[in-house]
Amino acid sequence: MREKASAVRERRAAAIGEAPTDTPVPAILRSYLRPLAVAVIAGVFLALVGALGTSDTPLVPRLGYWIGLSTLGAVLGTTVAQAVGGLWPGLASTWWRALIIVVVLTPLFTVLVWLAGGRSPLTPRVAATYFGVTLLMTSGMTALMTLATRRPVETHAAPPEAPPPRFLERLPPRLRGGEIYAVEAEDHYLRLHTSKGQDLILLRLSDAVAELEGIEGAQTHRSWWVAKAAVQDARRGDGRATLTLKNGVEAPVSRAYARVLREAGWY
Repeated sequence: MREKASAVRERRAAAIGEAPTDTPVPAILRSYLRPLAVAVIAGVFLALVGALGTSDTPLVPRLGYWIGLSTLGAVLGTTVAQAVGGLWPGLASTWWRALIIVVVLTPLFTVLVWLAGGRSPLTPRVAATYFGVTLLMTSGMTALMTLATRRPVETHAAPPEAPPPRFLERLPPRLRGGEIYAVEAEDHYLRLHTSKGQDLILLRLSDAVAELEGIEGAQTHRSWWVAKAAVQDARRGDGRATLTLKNGVEAPVSRAYARVLREAGWY
């Protein structure tokens, strides 16, 4: 019974043309909403102050004139902006777009304002006056629309810096702050090759390699880990490769690691 009732409700909604309550507003319509709202507010303001000598006109017709003119400008300006954004995507969020809107709309609104002003004889002086006034009004309204509708620049917080490799905490005091060139296993000890010299610490190479994560490098031999930035030269001979480090130390490359290092561009 519940299923039948649900089906009946769905048919009833379809029959009377009920729109889904979650139907989103198309993006193209949303782009007009804010300009229209700004246009209405600007039109009311211009009517109340009696802009361009319209203060003698009764308030209601004055409101209709300025709100209508501002709304028409908002619709045309938004349409031009969308066309510009489609043709030149790089201009979609710049003041160049506003300049193009002014260039396109000013002649059109010059004619509209002249027609609404009583169609006075269109002498060069009258045409220049109407054009100049309309240019100022169009520029001001376009600037207002641009400021009111521009999207804030999205900023993304920089990701937190990765913590330094844990291995750096194991460096003896005299080596700290230096660049790690390589780590060489000697029995139960590790010999550290750095820009500040060498020293021994008690640690397994496998543990050191795990703690060196964060420094670009690789194991080149079962007894060696080398930082890639420390390699100054590489040479091959007798089927094996040798890496020369910044401090002149030579680190061997065993056949087990040679192919991987070669494919990674080490030599």
